[in-house]
Amino acid sequence: MRFLLLVALAAASILRAQGPPPEGPPPMRPAPPPMDRAMHPGPPGRWWTDPKLAKHLGLTSDQQHSMDALFQRSRVTLVDLSAGLQKREAALEPLLEADHPDEAEILKQIDRIAQARAELEKANARLLLELRNILTVEQWKKLQTERPRQSDGRQQGREGEGPPPR
Repeated sequence: MRFLLLVALAAASILRAQGPPPEGPPPMRPAPPPMDRAMHPGPPGRWWTDPKLAKHLGLTSDQQHSMDALFQRSRVTLVDLSAGLQKREAALEPLLEADHPDEAEILKQIDRIAQARAELEKANARLLLELRNILTVEQWKKLQTERPRQSDGRQQGREGEGPPPR
């Protein structure tokens, strides 16, 4: 009996030393939209302004100016759509944290979030397609080889995408 009491005390001490259990799973990082993953044309950001890459691809100054103009036109729309998505996601939090969650209202808000995500992804896809259309086929193929490479030589996806396809 005394032995069981000692074992129970030891187990309790070990559990207390480990600290409180974590409060749920770690937050998920959103993956880039599928269209972005499929069409991500090389390095992230305004890659067409990188002099080395522009020279390697053979970009003309007209192409670079067209890409800049397209980027600027699309930027405000993408920012607005992203903000709209964040607002809809923020509106879901209090619904989920309510003492008596209203399932119907939660599902409606999830639909609003899904719609906002779809609109953002479509706008991003339009931008990527228009950027691609400014390039020649040869430039596009060269750009596809510009994705960062892993040490074993395989192409590496962007952060959060998981392993690259084989």
